[in-house]
Amino acid sequence: EVQLVESGGGLVQAGGSLRLSCVASGVTFDDYAIGWFRQAPGKEREGNSCISSSDGNTWYADSVKGRFTISSDTAKNTVYLQMNSLKPEDTAFYYCAAVSPPHCGYVARTYNMDYWGEGTLVTVSS
Repeated sequence: EVQLVESGGGLVQAGGSLRLSCVASGVTFDDYAIGWFRQAPGKEREGNSCISSSDGNTWYADSVKGRFTISSDTAKNTVYLQMNSLKPEDTAFYYCAAVSPPHCGYVARTYNMDYWGEGTLVTVSS
């Protein structure tokens, strides 16, 4: 019933920008925090951003702070990740996930997500 679908990945040169989208169905946004994660080959999946409408909080990992911006459009059941000043080390599969209770602390810990999308690939060339 619940489905998260990411889109917007692709190949971009260093310094460029991409906007990822996560469209949710069967999810009431007020009941969940939505996070973005990424995983590069041989590395752990890590949370990089989160938004929780229930408490108005956002969270960013230090590695993306100042470059990435998370936002949501509840009318469209969509969460966005605007990625600017991209670096080759940002190359990874990017996933969105939903967690309830809606606390971004779970995303920061990559802990106990309830639903995952299948991912979209972001490749940043030098």
